[in-house]
Amino acid sequence: MTNAQASSAGPLARVWSLLPSRVDRRVRIIAWASLVCQLVLVGTGGLVRLTGSGLGCPTWPECTAGSLVTTPEMGLHGIIEFGNRLLTFVLVIIVILAFFAVFRMRKVRRDLFWLTLIQALSIPFQAVLGGISVLAKLNPYVVGSHFIVSMVLVRITATLVYRVYHGPRGTSAATPPWYALTTRVAAVFVGITVVLGILTTGAGPHAGDADTHRNGFDPKVIEVLHAVPAFAVFALTLVLVAGAARLGLPRLFPILLLAVEVAQITVGLVQANTGLPPLLVGSHLVLAGLLVAAMTAVAHTLESDTDLTKPVEVAAVAAER
Repeated sequence: MTNAQASSAGPLARVWSLLPSRVDRRVRIIAWASLVCQLVLVGTGGLVRLTGSGLGCPTWPECTAGSLVTTPEMGLHGIIEFGNRLLTFVLVIIVILAFFAVFRMRKVRRDLFWLTLIQALSIPFQAVLGGISVLAKLNPYVVGSHFIVSMVLVRITATLVYRVYHGPRGTSAATPPWYALTTRVAAVFVGITVVLGILTTGAGPHAGDADTHRNGFDPKVIEVLHAVPAFAVFALTLVLVAGAARLGLPRLFPILLLAVEVAQITVGLVQANTGLPPLLVGSHLVLAGLLVAAMTAVAHTLESDTDLTKPVEVAAVAAER
């Protein structure tokens, strides 16, 4: 549709003409916003828990009986918990923008369409799961499952960012089998590390509320179990960095992964030996999200990159005709 046709058409046609027909700067910015928002939600969720504000709004979907918003009587804990709930609306706006940013090219970039659609469908699911966490009085397993879903969404949005730069999934890249296997094993250990980290948090002192029970694991034992796969990921990542340098493969993502792991391990060791200060525990949570995002990018480098900017644009125009 030309600009002249759009100007003479109805409002819907004019809006349609404004939607991206190919991956451009707008799509990339919105993809990054999706990933950043998921990481921010991980951080603010940690803030709720680490400040003991998990039951600042003691019910759901209302904040308190008879009120959808926090009340002065609920104090700072109510403000923190309700503020975290409000961030969901920010996410809704970003997800809507992401969905419509790729909608016009949905026939030729089905990967972007499905990634944004899955993210959109996750919002009510996450909201209900968060509500169940409150109604279950912050049961550590329910809270843990909430965090796992957040990590899955971090992975989805990290994939979205990768795809808008590198095109849809292609054939397997020409990497040696040992390098591909090392990458996949590292990804499995990242998942194990995250799960054991959730159990470690569920055994520790930061329950989100003073009266919330813990999962019953010995904190010292679960800390050690959590550290084992974390150091395994670190060792495997060193192999990936060295292998990428030797084989002439892209090194950016393995190096970023290694940097996140160094920060994560450092924070983990310091917090374990300083009584688990809330600021460090919160940093550890956000770094877990960054770890998943970086590992996702490294895993995608096993695919061959395809620059489809021009073909997508041509195909999109052809589809409209």
